[in-house]
Amino acid sequence: MQWVMVAAYVALLVAPLTLPLPGSSDYIWNNLARFVQFVFWGVWWPFVILGTALVGRFWCGLLCPEGALSEIASERGAGRAIPSWMKWSGWPVVAFISTTIYGQLTSIYQYPKPAALLLGGSTLVAMAVGARYGKAKRVWCRFLCPVSGVFGTVSKIAPLHFRVEPDAWKRSSNADAAGVNCAPLIPIKTMQGSSACHMCGRCSGHRGAIRLAWRKPAADIVFGSGRMAARWDTILIVPVLLGLVPAALHWTASDAFQIIRIWLVEQCVDVGLTWPLSLRLPWWMLTDYPSVNDVMNVVDAASLLGLVAFGAFISSILFLLPLVAAAAILRRTGKLIHHLAQALIPLASSSLFCGLLALTTSQLRSDGINLPGVDAARGALVILAGLWSVELFFRISSVYCRSLQQRIVATALVAIAIVVFCTAWLLMFLGT
Repeated sequence: MQWVMVAAYVALLVAPLTLPLPGSSDYIWNNLARFVQFVFWGVWWPFVILGTALVGRFWCGLLCPEGALSEIASERGAGRAIPSWMKWSGWPVVAFISTTIYGQLTSIYQYPKPAALLLGGSTLVAMAVGARYGKAKRVWCRFLCPVSGVFGTVSKIAPLHFRVEPDAWKRSSNADAAGVNCAPLIPIKTMQGSSACHMCGRCSGHRGAIRLAWRKPAADIVFGSGRMAARWDTILIVPVLLGLVPAALHWTASDAFQIIRIWLVEQCVDVGLTWPLSLRLPWWMLTDYPSVNDVMNVVDAASLLGLVAFGAFISSILFLLPLVAAAAILRRTGKLIHHLAQALIPLASSSLFCGLLALTTSQLRSDGINLPGVDAARGALVILAGLWSVELFFRISSVYCRSLQQRIVATALVAIAIVVFCTAWLLMFLGT
């Protein structure tokens, strides 16, 4: 199954490069390039996020071509020790931010060349890392993959996981069980939560102590790996998923983008700078497709960067201040803030999915296909996720404080921020 996915992945990346850019008379059903664009960004990207929220990281363990190729390269590679710099916990967040911004600057969702460069380049680097480090492991997936942090965060709300039974493990004998190759390098005996688990199933039944099981959705957030959350987990959730990503996905329809752009143009004109308005960079640096009247200049790029930075800043102010105040009310500081921030995972996951779903609906609408009620459904999903986040926050507060009054006040502060965020999403949906 993984080899089928690898073959399909390579074909979908390479085939559009041999074709001319689609015109106004080309649609999903009669043009291969348009079809591939819809498969990658209208189906694959949003619904992998949805699938991760519903069943965990099965995509990573069973279907991901990049992970499979990295492991195959590792089986035949040098098998060197993993360097300490590679284990830095911030790499997935930094990589996700970088690829998200680069994808928008080069219009990866619209054109095949930047998609092939970013996705294909990532795959080649993953194979190179596998060929150099580890032995039959997915070192790239564990430490460097740009979406591993996102998948690990979203999977915490999934109702399925591989459960480890410590008592059954103790009762079993080492002689009765063959070794298990955990490709993502998880210590399965002491695994807490499943955010890092790729759910490949290789350890299922090991020593009679590991099995696929149901759990209460988001239980991992309250009692499992959520309690071990650290700074980079909070950075990924708050400024990135709740701020930078919505701004990056909707910048073309943003009034704030136009305001920033107009201000920059005026500043350039006032000081007599014309090159930021006329300079064209190669397609692999900025969008440059004059044949279809789609060219991004330096001012456009600076405006986009300013917008995503503004989105990250606003979301940080909106959510981090209530989180700090809530932690103070609960009379705890330090890591409590990071655990409380985990309550925002349902809201962040729904925001990401609904933002990516806009790629699906916009591509269908451009081909004359309108899905009735889709905007209302997106709005309802964000509201329900917001309510879930409020309920999760209240549950997490019970772990640290017994005073009902303090918990209610702390929860109310975060609930206000969630209401503001959901209102902004609803206004955007109604505007579309």
